[in-house]
Amino acid sequence: MSDGIMSKAATMEIPINSNGNTGALAEDDGLEQATRRQWRLDEKVGSGPGAGDLQQVMASGPNLNETSIVSGGYGGTAEGIIPTGSIKGPSMQQSGSSSSVAAAAAEEATRGVAVEKLETVKKWGLNTYKCTKQMISERFGRGSRTVDLELEAQIELLRDTKRKYGSVLRLARALTNHFYNMVQTQHALGDAFADLSQKSPELRDEFGYNAETQKLLCRNGETLLGAINFFVSSINTLVNKTMEDTLMTIKMYENARLEFDAYRSDLEELSLGPRDAAATARIDAAQQQYQVQKDKYERLRSDVTIKLRFLEENKVKVMHKQLLLFHNAISAYFAGNQQQLEQTLERFNVKLNPPGADKPSWLEEP
Repeated sequence: MSDGIMSKAATMEIPINSNGNTGALAEDDGLEQATRRQWRLDEKVGSGPGAGDLQQVMASGPNLNETSIVSGGYGGTAEGIIPTGSIKGPSMQQSGSSSSVAAAAAEEATRGVAVEKLETVKKWGLNTYKCTKQMISERFGRGSRTVDLELEAQIELLRDTKRKYGSVLRLARALTNHFYNMVQTQHALGDAFADLSQKSPELRDEFGYNAETQKLLCRNGETLLGAINFFVSSINTLVNKTMEDTLMTIKMYENARLEFDAYRSDLEELSLGPRDAAATARIDAAQQQYQVQKDKYERLRSDVTIKLRFLEENKVKVMHKQLLLFHNAISAYFAGNQQQLEQTLERFNVKLNPPGADKPSWLEEP
């Protein structure tokens, strides 16, 4: 009986559960208990043949590190045996799935940006085509355009005023350059007269009078240059900043007017065509675009009207002050009234730069 039990233990396959522990099945537990009872009996009897056979069975038994999971239980076929080394944890599967999700999200974002850019280019091309078509139609007299006669007259007047004020600005700058050269010449001439008065005793008084006169003229000329520079700076701000800003708004208004007329003409052409389902959908879309362009056109027209009114008020105020300053300063200078010239600059808050203020300091020199 002992030999039969040993032979059965030697030929069996010891199954393990998912945790690697033996004794998961009831039949295996009974076999193990029978083996232990026989082992105790052999120890009591002594060293018999059964003890050696049991040690041989235990030594030749399966290694737990190399065991297999038997899915079919005791006595199952080899097809149900799954090697434990082939079982992998869920971490690798999770990392692979997360990387694939991230790659898919990045690809989707790139595709969305490309589609958005394509739609933008498509809308720009369609808008450019319609505006070009409208411009050519207006130039050849085949298309109609929206005209605001009062606003168009004000815009044309502003452009003419800007051209004339630009001419005044160029002439004032030329006067400043010429007068600056004259003041520098007077300064040099006064120094030459003063030097000759020291080296020519017989003409000391005559050279001295002329030196003092040229120095006085040079001082008054520098004061007048301050007034002219202030005049030039104010005119430059009015022409190249204030008027230019208004003209930029006018340019935006004219572009909006062209787009408005282009979409208006497109809507009129669609309205004259057939009224099937597809045409009705196109007419609805054109109506929406027409309304958007109309709102934009009316908003910019209102902005231009407001800016033109404010520009006119600002122009009158600035030019009144600058023309009065220019007149009083020129009159006082050529009348030789130094006190009146200085009072004119004080009245208009014109501050003169001290001599040598335009020159860079020795720290700024290269």
